[in-house]
Amino acid sequence: MPLAVSTADYHTAGEPFRIVAAPPVPLPGATVAERRMRALDSPDAQALRELLCFEPRGHADMYGGFVVPPDDDGAHLGVLFWHKDGFSTACGHGTIALGAWAVDTRLVAAPGDGSVDVVVDVPSGRVTARVHRAGGRTVAVDFVNVPSYVIARDVALGTSRGDVEVTVSYGGAIYASVDAASVGLAVHPSDYRDLIALGREVKWALNDSEHAVHPGDPRLSGVYGTILFEDLGEVDGQVYQRNVTVFADGEVDRSPCGSGTCARLAVLAGEGRVTAGGAVLRHESIVGSRFTGAVVAAVEAAGRPAVVPQVTGMAYRTGEHTFVVDPADPLVPGFVLR
Repeated sequence: MPLAVSTADYHTAGEPFRIVAAPPVPLPGATVAERRMRALDSPDAQALRELLCFEPRGHADMYGGFVVPPDDDGAHLGVLFWHKDGFSTACGHGTIALGAWAVDTRLVAAPGDGSVDVVVDVPSGRVTARVHRAGGRTVAVDFVNVPSYVIARDVALGTSRGDVEVTVSYGGAIYASVDAASVGLAVHPSDYRDLIALGREVKWALNDSEHAVHPGDPRLSGVYGTILFEDLGEVDGQVYQRNVTVFADGEVDRSPCGSGTCARLAVLAGEGRVTAGGAVLRHESIVGSRFTGAVVAAVEAAGRPAVVPQVTGMAYRTGEHTFVVDPADPLVPGFVLR
């Protein structure tokens, strides 16, 4: 292990994002997608991920990314997203944080007033963080994602809380959506443990099913997370929903989940509730933070109707760290209790 690792830490709507601008281990590959697949089998990459994510330097719900070269000159940077269980294919809240970080560090020049696009290559494709500035400060970031679409609707699934109907959709990663009220739960911290338990149950029940197969790239297959949502009707012309996304193996997204919001937009667009230039999604998290989701365009992807989604939020810098490794420390890389 390296003896020291420097990071810049942000949060987006309450969800942490730990940025490693200069990863001290090899992360080879011709593309970001290839780098992710090789990192999955790399003891060095996995050990660095664990060091920064596991206790005592992190926690079971930590999230972050290794900055890597982009696929080509059309993007400013690439990133490998990681969490306690591995490397993910997409991350909207992380892309929002990377946009703010790229401007903060002057990696991408930005006006004092106006907007600038930070183009990022991620394992699921090329995305954009559109950074909005006013008075020399970043005030909002739009995450413009890859085309998103519904994979399967009304999938019947038996759970420990009874039968549920699941909608599976893709927003850079594959998500299973379940109406929390249908199983007697509320998206509220008081139901936190029950939400985690059901989220894990749904994910693993569907993860190896036909509904979890990505139609174009097997590297993107598998259910990444379960979105347990509450539909709160409409407010001021906006569709109003609250959700908690339980991803990986029991991690809880404190934000409304960026790529998960894209997956929800695909579902709502299919129902005619959100449209390009029309109604948008007011999406709240379990801690009350908020994203705004909008459909930029209706397109076709993977041979089915799809949308280009945009998620607007904000990221804030929380600190800079130099994590050190004592060669005598018996608890390297660390541990997690969930």
